[in-house]
Amino acid sequence: MVLSKQVVSIIIPVYNASQTLYECINSLHKQTYRPLELLFIDDCSTDNSQEVIQNISGQHSLEELSIKILHHGFNKGVAAARNTGLDNATGDYIYYVDADDKIDNDTIECLVKEAQEKDADIVGHDWFLTFNSNERYMKQPSVENPDDALKRMMCGRMKWNLWLYLVKRSLYEDNKIRFVEGWNMGEDMMVMMKLLSVANKMVMLHKPFYHYRQVNPEALTRTSQSEAHIFQVTNNIYELEQFLQLQEGKKYTKYIEILKLVIKWPLLITADKECYIQWRKWFPEANRYAFDNEVQSFRIRLLQYATMKGQYWLIRLHYYGVIKLVYGVIYR
Repeated sequence: MVLSKQVVSIIIPVYNASQTLYECINSLHKQTYRPLELLFIDDCSTDNSQEVIQNISGQHSLEELSIKILHHGFNKGVAAARNTGLDNATGDYIYYVDADDKIDNDTIECLVKEAQEKDADIVGHDWFLTFNSNERYMKQPSVENPDDALKRMMCGRMKWNLWLYLVKRSLYEDNKIRFVEGWNMGEDMMVMMKLLSVANKMVMLHKPFYHYRQVNPEALTRTSQSEAHIFQVTNNIYELEQFLQLQEGKKYTKYIEILKLVIKWPLLITADKECYIQWRKWFPEANRYAFDNEVQSFRIRLLQYATMKGQYWLIRLHYYGVIKLVYGVIYR
């Protein structure tokens, strides 16, 4: 099949990423697909990220490769940076790449081909979790349609990271979908689920195009317990909940409650009792669904139920026996 000349806009938010930008930008310039529009949004970096972008971009031919370097006068956060990218994008499709990461050379070509052949609004794919010395293949589940994908995502069986999906820009524009500036935690979850709820067709391509950099393995078990983090995630959840209710009524009510459990699961992969207490207080309306997410493992459901009942000893046992061993040794 000969691909039609549809432009793909790749949005790259940048903040103090000069050490990884070289590899990231090179992977974008090496894409076998054209035409491309690269939008770098420098969110008021304090290092030399801006210089790196300009220097590397200037070294490459600009034939069918449009490069836009946009700047924020002050640090606004990733949600605002993504909005700036969307507001300046002109492509038929939107794709995201984080400044820490890279993609395979044929990523965009394969995704556009799949989108055109299947007439899909959204094309998802697999990825690599990249450590200092190795990579782990992370496979997304197969899905039948956007509704199936949305439910799997809410149940924690499918990733909502924006860099895992090529999306028609019309989904954003026709449905007025944007990020809420200042709400920088859970912003990808909120937007990706909104997009799925308005898409007509989605397909999954089981190839690991994206290399997500995990520099510190211990970050896999790191939790964010600040009031700002919880406030932003909570607001993005409620923004999504309101959007889905307007679109679908009560169709996703149970799934929203299960999503809240998925969101606060990281609080249970620590040895800190305060996190367990926080788990019980955050989205308390969802706690009664602790055993209802049948697509999750019995282990996770049991730990949630134990926390709800105040049996913290089991959570600590799980942390030292599983989390420290698996993520502290095997993936070091």
